[in-house]
Amino acid sequence: MNKPPRSVQQRRRFRRFRFLLSVLILCGLIWAVGFVWYVNSIPTTVDNTNERTDAIVVLTGGSERLSEGRRLLARGMADKLFISGVYRGVEVDELLSAGKADPRLLSCCVVLGHIAENTRGNAIETAVWVYGEEFKSLRIVTANYHMPRSLLEFRSLMPDVEIIPHPVFPDNVKIENWWRFPGSTALIASEFNKYMFASLRNTLLHWLPDGGRSALRGPGGTTPSPQDFSASNATGKKG
Repeated sequence: MNKPPRSVQQRRRFRRFRFLLSVLILCGLIWAVGFVWYVNSIPTTVDNTNERTDAIVVLTGGSERLSEGRRLLARGMADKLFISGVYRGVEVDELLSAGKADPRLLSCCVVLGHIAENTRGNAIETAVWVYGEEFKSLRIVTANYHMPRSLLEFRSLMPDVEIIPHPVFPDNVKIENWWRFPGSTALIASEFNKYMFASLRNTLLHWLPDGGRSALRGPGGTTPSPQDFSASNATGKKG
């Protein structure tokens, strides 16, 4: 069988190359539009500052988050402060010892979760604790750039719990004029990629009969057990 002329082969290769290039450009444009949407969805203020909730949840990752969670607890914005993703061996008084903290609040109202290693783990760990305490509302404290993904994960596992976002604003992450700061741009882009992955995963999980919430009940794996929470009142019911 004779091969087509070289000119025909070149035209075919060029058409394939042009098709692949068009697909890459289209994917890049879609990603860019999504990235701009994500940047615009990052909160720049705390919209709800006065509504009281059953608990405050702090996702570890920055001193500003712990300080804000402690301040909210001292203001009486919730009965309990849950800190998710704490290294094992760290105790309540050690974690919150910096600054002025009422020892009575530390001993009665703070619970540490020790199993979470990422945002999905934060959501699972918190959901197990929240449903165990029969709480109906939460105020989540985390960095503003991390808030959209946190809300996505938490609301997917706790659709019947009211969740109020309470962002903190790290000085080293520039949301306004982000394009002028390569470090901030890279961080936000990474967070957006993680958000897209989490959104796709949660969509697939929601096709399952239990909506992917078996992680809150099943044994083993990343499912927390009572020993994964530390505080004198870690397993006490609200009442």
